[in-house]
Amino acid sequence: MDDSPDRIGPDTTRKQKFADKAKGLVRAFTTKEGLIGEYDYAFLFKPNLPFVKKARRAAPFFGLNDRMPVLLALLLGFQHALSMLAGIISPPIIIAGQGGANLPADQAQYLVSTSLIVCGILSSIQITRFHIHKTPYYIGTGLISVVGTSFAIIPVATGAFTQMYATGFCPTDSNGNNLPCPEGYGAILGTACCCALLEILLSFTQPKYLKKIFPPLVTGPTVTLIGVSLIQSGFEDWAGGSGSCMERPSSGLYSVCPELGAPHALPWGSAEYIGLGFTVFVTIIIMERFGSPIMKSCAVVLGLLVGCIVAAATGYFSPSGIDAAPAASFIWVKTFPLSVYGPIVLPLLAVYIVLMMEAIGDITATCDVSRLEVEGKLFDSRIQGGVLADGFNGLIAGLCTITPMSTFAQNNGVIALTRCANRKAGYAACFFLLIMGIFSKFAAALVSIPSPVLGGMTTFLFSAVAVSGVRIISTVPFTRRNRFILTASLAIGFGATLLPNWFTYVFTYSGDNHAKQGFYNAIVLVLETGFAVTAFIAIILNLILSEEIEDEVVGETANEADAEDDKDEWRQIRAGHDAKDLELGESSADGEKGGFRAEGEITPTRT
Repeated sequence: MDDSPDRIGPDTTRKQKFADKAKGLVRAFTTKEGLIGEYDYAFLFKPNLPFVKKARRAAPFFGLNDRMPVLLALLLGFQHALSMLAGIISPPIIIAGQGGANLPADQAQYLVSTSLIVCGILSSIQITRFHIHKTPYYIGTGLISVVGTSFAIIPVATGAFTQMYATGFCPTDSNGNNLPCPEGYGAILGTACCCALLEILLSFTQPKYLKKIFPPLVTGPTVTLIGVSLIQSGFEDWAGGSGSCMERPSSGLYSVCPELGAPHALPWGSAEYIGLGFTVFVTIIIMERFGSPIMKSCAVVLGLLVGCIVAAATGYFSPSGIDAAPAASFIWVKTFPLSVYGPIVLPLLAVYIVLMMEAIGDITATCDVSRLEVEGKLFDSRIQGGVLADGFNGLIAGLCTITPMSTFAQNNGVIALTRCANRKAGYAACFFLLIMGIFSKFAAALVSIPSPVLGGMTTFLFSAVAVSGVRIISTVPFTRRNRFILTASLAIGFGATLLPNWFTYVFTYSGDNHAKQGFYNAIVLVLETGFAVTAFIAIILNLILSEEIEDEVVGETANEADAEDDKDEWRQIRAGHDAKDLELGESSADGEKGGFRAEGEITPTRT
């Protein structure tokens, strides 16, 4: 478990000179050992076919600081980038779409490009691990801890846009259709930047205190509710798209999805749309069953690719957006007016608490699969650096016109599958993300993906989020106290998720006091955001309800717990029968001595 050169104390080893680094770089690109090595590349591409015998030989493990061939680093880095791709592009597409800000195609393409670029840059911060001068603190983990746009922001953003259009913050046309709202998107970015300061401040708290205030009992149900609420948006896209076309009006621009004039437009919920989404979903399952290691880790992207091929062959694609897109893009090519939207402050604070606890869990898992220590000072330092980088990345992402970032967990599966925890593969992944983002034709192609294809993919991804929440809950002892906290927090959370407008009509104020109206809107938005209200209820109950002695979990069934009592009871019953038998035997003997026995009476015998 070599964690060097990341240390808590001062580094007393000899510094490597620039000439030595240059020689090593030349050797890596000019020799067979440095360029290709002895790695079994066929291992990554062998499919898991039935009736075909597979070799049991495991691939070599590349540790954090081991030397590895350049080609292998590029190949595994590309695999990491592909495993991240679906998660990175989904939030900007959904938030910019009809269920969010209704941004035009060129701005949506810009957001996808910038998301890829920003994720590549900010992932390199986590991987590199910078030391803060004259302090014991770090920024970054020094592991393959890659970051991507967070799914947790989606339910907050969609709920906020619904409220913005209802209150007039975002414009609508004369028919009530939502118009593009870049000001609303800028308000979400500005508010997210301010709320990121919470995670930055919490990063300087010792991990043991963070885990006490925000244990799995709090984060588990919160993450589960995030996934459950997201599945709804995935299903909406699967059936044709979100927005006005979901109402299936008999006439007008949105009588079909996505709108009149779009290629192969059909009414929402048409069988063709459902089947198109299923091609993606079924492909993901097939890749998991029969795919090679590299195909398994990229199953979601391959499912998306198959769905796009089928959609293109059946006329669902329009090349106009791709043709109109510029050849290249970068950060701040398009900008949005930053502001603070008060009603989403509390939900976004809940988002950053969830992101912080997700980061702690993901970093722990990354250390585990990387064969590094999962306890001790160095591990705590990695947690501190990872949480600080996570909050810092959220702040930088907002200034770069992108919604908050989170540490991605799916790359831990790639590390375990490929047996490579080397940082070179992480840097290669950052490089490929930058390339994908800079060439904006690629982003334009992603934005033009039909909603049913995107819905088939995102439904799977969002369900994985819910399952990860269930996994977190499974680590919690199911004592009476914990069951009560889960029940109370999930009751309101599930209700708000299933009926999101349940609190809309509680406040009837309609005066000119904007501060008062904004306060009411904040309360409504929190109570209509399922995972936010679940998080707050779980935090409060976890702090005020103490553990009880009888809450200690015993690993036995009810029958096993009562076994000793049952034995004692049976011993007493047998003892009573023996005494009665003895009395009956004595009375029988006395009767025989007296020369008589009752008719039909049988002398009892002991068995």
